[in-house]
Amino acid sequence: MSASRPADITAVYPRRTAISQKGWLSFFEAAKNEIDILAYSALFLAEDARIVRLLSDKTEDGVRIRIVLGTPDGSNVMRRGAEEEIGEAMAAKVRNALTLLRPLVRRTRVDLRLHDTVLYNSIYRADDQLLVNQHAYGIPAAQSPVYHYRRTDPSEMFDSYLVSLEDIWSKGNPRMGDV
Repeated sequence: MSASRPADITAVYPRRTAISQKGWLSFFEAAKNEIDILAYSALFLAEDARIVRLLSDKTEDGVRIRIVLGTPDGSNVMRRGAEEEIGEAMAAKVRNALTLLRPLVRRTRVDLRLHDTVLYNSIYRADDQLLVNQHAYGIPAAQSPVYHYRRTDPSEMFDSYLVSLEDIWSKGNPRMGDV
């Protein structure tokens, strides 16, 4: 067994809350072409007015933003709520995030889709960087590890997560009327 660390891993955080607001702002600020957000709710981002404003400003710079969140009444959002022992609160988090993101989603270059997929992780992308928030049974995403990847040559791990993100995006439901 090799003890070396893959070159595309930049950092590991013991939990999502270990990444400061400044860290999230810097991550998204670095994007020049595209930002992707794949999560059940991403409420922590939607509640942060500075991040939402930054995302809005990025669209003015020509950055494409894709957001794919869990279908609030979908079976997998309900299952995740049960697993985290918060029940209906998970669906409420998604609905709250959708409401808070409404002004952003109305902007040019911002697309939103809903998924009813079992997520094994949430993925946040800023061009050639990914923050991958692992999901562990019964543990809230905020308390779960995050891996920071940067595309390298080769980027086997980065590319695997990107394939997953693209697959879920392509299967997502563009329900803009609900937002």
